[in-house]
Amino acid sequence: MIKVLVADDDPMVRRHLRTILASAGEIQVVAEAEDGAEAVEAVLRTAPDVVLMDIRMPGVDGITATAEITRLSTPPVVVALTTFDSDAHVLRALEAGAGGFLVKSTPPEDLLDLVKVAAQGHTVLSPSAARHLVSRSARTDDARQAVRAKVAALSDRERDVLGCLGEGLTNGEIAARLFLSETTVKSYVSRLLDKLGLANRTQAGLLALQAGLI
Repeated sequence: MIKVLVADDDPMVRRHLRTILASAGEIQVVAEAEDGAEAVEAVLRTAPDVVLMDIRMPGVDGITATAEITRLSTPPVVVALTTFDSDAHVLRALEAGAGGFLVKSTPPEDLLDLVKVAAQGHTVLSPSAARHLVSRSARTDDARQAVRAKVAALSDRERDVLGCLGEGLTNGEIAARLFLSETTVKSYVSRLLDKLGLANRTQAGLLALQAGLI
């Protein structure tokens, strides 16, 4: 059973999401929250596997709440909810530790599938939308050079793996493309996150996009 927390300040949206999620026998909505502070408290109380987090909420917003949640010792996967895939706030949520994002208009069948994917630890992120977000984000020359310097310090194989993360590939897909075992890919991903000081593979994928590896 996948336990889900729904955080959105609009009760109609929460009801809509709960109805959709409840239609899947293996998904259980264990709590709802109408702002970021409630979301953090609900995570501590119910220990969900996935949090669907609206990023624009009054009071404590979803970005702040995401950062708090992902700092926990055993955090759930936080998936940012947005109205538009071009929302610049999505990039901030991903940088705060969200494992991906979903547009609120996502069809019900796709929403169910993507929640299951997120619960398995995979990135819920459209590479094309991510590329669009990165291109729209305000980046200074110093910041761009800092990203490129980080990537330049990697080995060729590490850059290959990082580029695959930027495409949103799973460990199995990376293994097939690079002719490696999944165990080796997991080691590379773990080492990359540690070397680059990143919280998750979504942040690594964004860094790959920012560095122009894709």
